[in-house]
Amino acid sequence: MLNNIFNYFARFFDPESAHKLAIKFFKQKNIPFNFFKCKKEQSLKIKVFGINFENPIGLAAGFDKNAEVYNTMYSLGFSFVEVGTVTPKSQNGNAKPRVFRLNDDEAIINRLGFPNEGMEKIYERINENPKLGILGVNIGPNKENATDQIDYLKCMKKFYNRVDYIAINISSPNTPNLRKQHEIKKITDLIKILQIYKSSQQIAKPIIFKLSPNLNNNEIDRLSDIFLEKKIDGIILTNTTITGKEHLLDKNKNEEGGLSGKPLSLHSNIVIQSFYKNLRGKIPIVGVGGVHDGKTAYEKIKCGANLLQLYTAMVFRGPYVASKINRELVCLLKKDGLKNISDAIGVNAK
Repeated sequence: MLNNIFNYFARFFDPESAHKLAIKFFKQKNIPFNFFKCKKEQSLKIKVFGINFENPIGLAAGFDKNAEVYNTMYSLGFSFVEVGTVTPKSQNGNAKPRVFRLNDDEAIINRLGFPNEGMEKIYERINENPKLGILGVNIGPNKENATDQIDYLKCMKKFYNRVDYIAINISSPNTPNLRKQHEIKKITDLIKILQIYKSSQQIAKPIIFKLSPNLNNNEIDRLSDIFLEKKIDGIILTNTTITGKEHLLDKNKNEEGGLSGKPLSLHSNIVIQSFYKNLRGKIPIVGVGGVHDGKTAYEKIKCGANLLQLYTAMVFRGPYVASKINRELVCLLKKDGLKNISDAIGVNAK
């Protein structure tokens, strides 16, 4: 029944209205959301960033932008939730319409531009609602500061003692010039600024960088060298893509914005494999892009991902997609004779 309600929101309302209704739905206190949650499985437990995860499946940034329902999401089978993207000041994002469902492709194109209530309000909400699981915050700059780095530091300072990890979004295609942060000098300077602050704190929290899928081999090699040299904590691969839309089927395929969902799966796997070969397991990878069932999740892990995230799959496959994936992963591990999900990491990238 809960699946039917959620699917009704997703299919019969425009995407942003459906999202608002879904957030209201998950705020309900009298619904037993954990009824279909997958039981804890020893084979899925994994330690990454020094943190013990019940399973490798997390909810990607973009769904709980303003940190309103993260505690409910743990009940759906997600072992960790990433809220945001959060910017220092509140902003409305880009003009509407800016989100498009591609039903024929099981994909979404968005050009949201980081709409959020701002770090002060979101911080207070997290402060008033203690997390019941592993919580990350995805941070980014306000639109007018996209080429600067001070906004990242502001948000990091604000949330550092309230979350388990901080994701640095340098890869959304919907904020002009944001992807310039991939440039060698800019990324090196950004890492330095954030690491200096981290070293001043009593507790070391993981700082992980969310990267673009639209990197060539030379860029991947150069970034890998920097990440190894600077000993960063981790990377998220990948954000939405701006390429490959010509192969889509849906009428909305030519809309401007970042593409997520099933069509991104293969491309993000290639990027994950490339980074994994360079990083040699020294820097953990969170794999994102097209994860929608046990098979696609397992494939990303075998490409080199330690953990996984999804969002678009929940829109098309319902709120219990994470629990379903976890059950399927247990079966796939048994089929391959593996005792733990960590045993599968990178087996296809060696």
